[in-house]
Amino acid sequence: MNILILGSGGREHALAWATLQNPKCDKLIVAPGNAGIAQIAECAQLDVNDGGAVSEFASENAIDLVIVGPEAPLAAGVADRLREAGFLVFGPSAEAARLEASKSFTKEICDAAQAPTAAYGHFTDAESAKAHVRATGVPTVVKADGLAAGKGVIIAETLEQAEEAIDDMFGGSFGGAGAEVVIEEFMTGEEASFFVLVDGEVCLPIGTAQDHKRVGEGDTGPNTGGMGAYSPAPIMDEAVTQKALDEIVRPTMAEMVRRGSPYQGVLYVGLMIENGQPRLVEYNVRFGDPECQVLMLRLGAQALDLMHACAEGRLAEAQVNWANDHAMTVVLAAKGYPGDYEKGSVIKGLDALPEDSFHMMFHAGTTLKDSNVTASGGRVLSATARGTTLQEARERAYALVDGVDWPEGFCRRDIGWRAL
Repeated sequence: MNILILGSGGREHALAWATLQNPKCDKLIVAPGNAGIAQIAECAQLDVNDGGAVSEFASENAIDLVIVGPEAPLAAGVADRLREAGFLVFGPSAEAARLEASKSFTKEICDAAQAPTAAYGHFTDAESAKAHVRATGVPTVVKADGLAAGKGVIIAETLEQAEEAIDDMFGGSFGGAGAEVVIEEFMTGEEASFFVLVDGEVCLPIGTAQDHKRVGEGDTGPNTGGMGAYSPAPIMDEAVTQKALDEIVRPTMAEMVRRGSPYQGVLYVGLMIENGQPRLVEYNVRFGDPECQVLMLRLGAQALDLMHACAEGRLAEAQVNWANDHAMTVVLAAKGYPGDYEKGSVIKGLDALPEDSFHMMFHAGTTLKDSNVTASGGRVLSATARGTTLQEARERAYALVDGVDWPEGFCRRDIGWRAL
C-alpha cells in the first residue's frame, strides 16, 4: 500500500514509525513531516488543511490510504473531500469532528445520549458568562468553544481568575476559538485517556494512557499540550473501561449515527474517574500527543492493520493483541514553553541514541538546517521507551533524554510519578 500521513508532530512521527513496521506499507509519504520523520519517510510540502490540494497530491502519488494526524484538517473537511474523490481515509468527517471542534456540540450530544459529564453553561457574551460563574462558584473550568491547539482550557481557582479567563477568551486571546465559551463544573478525581477505534457504531478499545498537562513537576504551572505520558493507565481497570464504553462512548456514537453523521476514526476519550465512576472531560477526534507515542510503541505493526480495518469498515472483525508491557514518553520542550521561546537552537547527540522497538526518540518541532537538527517548536522531542514494568520504561526514557545535548531545552523529571 502507498500511504500518506498528514501532520508534522510527535504523533505523526510515531504513526509513521508504526506504519513502517508493517509489511503492508510499500511507500510512505508524510506531509509536511519534520526532521525526524524525514529520516524514515519521504516528506512533502503540502497545505494539509486544503482538501483540494491533498486530494490532488494523493491522486498524483497513487495513495491507497490517508491517515489524518491533527484535528485542524479534520475540522476543515479534508477527510470529506478525500472520500468524495474515492480515497480510503482514517479520520472522521467535518460534521463528526465537531466532537472536538465545538465543546458545546459535545455537551449537547452528551445530554442527548445521557452520557455522564460535568454540568455546564454555554455563552456567547462575557457578562452572562461572568454571571454564571458568580452564581455557581469556583473552582470552575473555562473553555474556548472552538479549536485552540489544546490550550483553550483555564482551571480558575478564584472568581478573579475566572473573570479574567472569560475576558481573555472573548477578547480574542484564542482567536476565533474563543468567540463562544463553555463553563463547566470542576470535576475531582483522576484523569485518564481512553482510545477507541470507531466505525459507525462498532467500537474497539485500543489502549489507555495518562498524560501530564502541566508544565511543572508535581503537576504545577500552566497547562501545555502535554509534557509526557505513560500507558497503560492503572486507574483504567476492566470495570472502569467497560463503564466508559457502555455509558459514554457507545451511547454518544449511537447518537452521532442517529443524527446522520456516523463517526469513523480514532476517538480520544478524556475521562475523570472518581470512586470507579468515569465521567467525560472531553472528546478529541485524533490520537493525543504525546499519548500516541506510547500507544504506537506498544502496538507496533498492528497499528496499521487496525487503522486500515477501521477505514474500510471492517472493525467488527479486528482485534488488538496487547503485550503485557508498559511505555513512557518524556517531552523535551524549548525553554520558555508554553510561553515565548526561542527557535533555531541546534540539538546534538541524537545520532548516538538507540532506535528499536524499545527505544525511540520521536521528533515534534524539529527542522533540518545546514545538516543540523534544530528546534522549531515549543514541544520538540518525545523520548519514548517501553519495558516489562513502568519503572523499566521510565529508566529507558530518561536515558534517552540524558543522551541529548540541548542546553536550550528542558523536561519534567517526574513523568509517571502518580503511578510509581
